[in-house]
Amino acid sequence: MLLRKLVLYCILLFGLTTTAQEIAVLHYNGGGDWYSNPTALPNLINFCNQNINTRIDADPATVKPESTDIFQFPYIHMTGHGNVFFTEQDIENLRNYLLSGGFLHIDDNYGMEPYVKRELKKVFPDKELEELSVDHPIFSVFFKFPNGLPKIHEHDGNRPQALGLYHEDRLILLFTFESDLGDGWENQEVHNDPEQVRLQALKMGANIIKYAFEN
Repeated sequence: MLLRKLVLYCILLFGLTTTAQEIAVLHYNGGGDWYSNPTALPNLINFCNQNINTRIDADPATVKPESTDIFQFPYIHMTGHGNVFFTEQDIENLRNYLLSGGFLHIDDNYGMEPYVKRELKKVFPDKELEELSVDHPIFSVFFKFPNGLPKIHEHDGNRPQALGLYHEDRLILLFTFESDLGDGWENQEVHNDPEQVRLQALKMGANIIKYAFEN
């Protein structure tokens, strides 16, 4: 794991690779729209490659939680609006992926929260989601967010929360809730967000990518 992280850090810092790194979208079970926000990750990848010196493949992959292919990706993105269900095979594979150095970012596109929390307890029965403090490195690893997670879309009038799971002091999973970063990453015409709002979402996304690659 240490060697993989060192290689990823060198790639991020110096661009020392002739091939692009890949990230992936999680194709989960349960009926939720895992495929929502189709322009989000390509736009975030383009922003990262232009602004934080990454070399990420322009087309994100799709991976299922039970697949061994999951171990190829340093960052996996999960989003949607509805139900999520992990099989026993999903649970074991996701747990092994996260404990061996992987990173899962779950961005609630509205409506995922009760299902995500239920399924995460199956993956890590002894772990609880913890809210990240505003001084967590993920909010300053490149772009500065002194107030923590930005609010991108309003749904229920609640404040945005960045919740995490840790293993041996390493953040292995980030759940962004009541923020809807992915909507801000989408093409401008999809949600008609002001450019400044979209820029905040992309900057926060870039921080998450950089943090996942380096830790």
